Amino acid sequence: MTSSPHGVPAPLRHEPSPETRQEADDDALIKALQARAWDPGLRFDRADVPVAWIIERYGKPRLERMRDDIVSYRSDGTVELKAETEEVTDYYADAPRGPLFPPISLSDVEKAEHRIGRRLPELLRRLYTEVANGGFGPDGGLASLTDGNRAPGHVRDWPCAASVHERNLSEGMPPSWLFLTYGGCTMEWHVSLSAVDNPVLLYDADGYTFGEGPHDGLRHATSSLRKWLWTWADGGDVWDEVL
Repeated sequence: MTSSPHGVPAPLRHEPSPETRQEADDDALIKALQARAWDPGLRFDRADVPVAWIIERYGKPRLERMRDDIVSYRSDGTVELKAETEEVTDYYADAPRGPLFPPISLSDVEKAEHRIGRRLPELLRRLYTEVANGGFGPDGGLASLTDGNRAPGHVRDWPCAASVHERNLSEGMPPSWLFLTYGGCTMEWHVSLSAVDNPVLLYDADGYTFGEGPHDGLRHATSSLRKWLWTWADGGDVWDEVL
């Protein structure tokens, strides 16, 4: 025990354990995910804004100046913009906050785990029970854990991780890989349920031919699910590390 300058024994300092620090970090991560997932303008990497609203708000010349920020033009009179643009922030400023699909119960998570055949990482359990049942996140947005979710304006149900996992098993995918979201074209993001820190795997469905193993389709591995989620929660692009 050390002493203070006045000879009074200084109190012992108890450093938090790695488990305690990780729990505190995950609490902060869950809050950061809630903040972004519950904002309709930020819950995905991109958001739609009506062209008529942009013209009324900023004037027609604005469309020309923001040409580089427009990802695509929609047939319904909207433009798809990157989520962090000023136009998206302004348009969704007064929109109601909340998840696209409400969080599910721990019982629902356990039912999905029974279908998957493995327990999910605690962080992923918290994501589905405290943030949302999918419907937010990088690229196409995280899959739900339950079937039957449908976003407004969509004609098909949202992907269900448990159902995709069952299909993937029948096609020879390793049982420890759990589908997270589509990455565009034939690319998919999966999380390893068995490796240390649960790395996130970028997998190309066209990356291997018949008769070879799905590992030949691996294109990138982010070191942990935690890192992958923090990147997105902080407004980053999970593809930056890949590219």
